[in-house]
Amino acid sequence: MKKNDEKKIAIYPGSFDPITNGHLDLVSRSLCLFDKIIVAILINPEKEPLFTFDERIAMINEIFKDTPNVEVDTFDGLLVNYAIKKNAGVVVRGIRAFSDFEYEFQMALMNRKLSQEVETVFLMPAEKYSYLSSRLVREIFKLGGSLECFIPEVVNNALKKKFNR
Repeated sequence: MKKNDEKKIAIYPGSFDPITNGHLDLVSRSLCLFDKIIVAILINPEKEPLFTFDERIAMINEIFKDTPNVEVDTFDGLLVNYAIKKNAGVVVRGIRAFSDFEYEFQMALMNRKLSQEVETVFLMPAEKYSYLSSRLVREIFKLGGSLECFIPEVVNNALKKKFNR
């Protein structure tokens, strides 16, 4: 257990490919509960991302440039090991629907088994983001749909630039 005078640091892990307004909502909610949030981009060699790590880091840093208690980082390996390395006692995960809960619950229990030093906190996004995912954003973009209400402007501009639109 952390002492009361220590900062409460939380890890918000994900691929963030791209980061959406739903992700930003969860960071904002997390900042009400914790002193520092580390937005941690998972390095997953099995996925072919739309944006490189450097592009995602740059976009997220731009979004949070005026929020000193948000840090952006990448990690690979076990999340609990990364959390311990960063002195974070909490992992924040978003739950949009019951289907998310089943997977996230299983992961939280496994993480607890791997390390009792790290707790998982589930947060629900605002209702208007309850259906939003990076996968849907990528699909809408590929099909030529408008994304202004789903993603930050910096991400929208990066998508347009990347695909010459």
